[in-house]
Amino acid sequence: MLYVILVVALVALDQLVKWLVANQIALEQVHSFIPGVLALTNLRNDGAAWSVLAGQQLLFFFLTVIAIIVILYCMYRYRQSRGMMIAFSLILAGAIGNFIDRLIHGYVVDMFETLFISFPVFNVADTCLTLGVIYLVVLILLEKDD
Repeated sequence: MLYVILVVALVALDQLVKWLVANQIALEQVHSFIPGVLALTNLRNDGAAWSVLAGQQLLFFFLTVIAIIVILYCMYRYRQSRGMMIAFSLILAGAIGNFIDRLIHGYVVDMFETLFISFPVFNVADTCLTLGVIYLVVLILLEKDD
């Protein structure tokens, strides 16, 4: 139950931040948040990172549905492992957050722009996905062979 609450809370946070940015910042406008480090912007991304596969919404739809099914299976399979459940919850929240955007808008709202390095503009869902995958990899690497 705790993991369901975590997923719902992260998806809600993602959607709230996207809604606030879309309604408070004009499209493609940039507002410095932490000077020289991070800016808030309002971008529409109909692809993946760096707009890879832009416009391939049907592909993203099917990939996301498959990913959600696999993640739910993994959550069932590793339900006794707190670390794995946290990692999978983060990944699931990220997948659902961006999936909602694709279903409603046909694109994903991105808003966090790094100013000190060339990096794709990202959102809360992307952050959840990235942290979840990193945590999952660390858990796998630290797993003891029995």
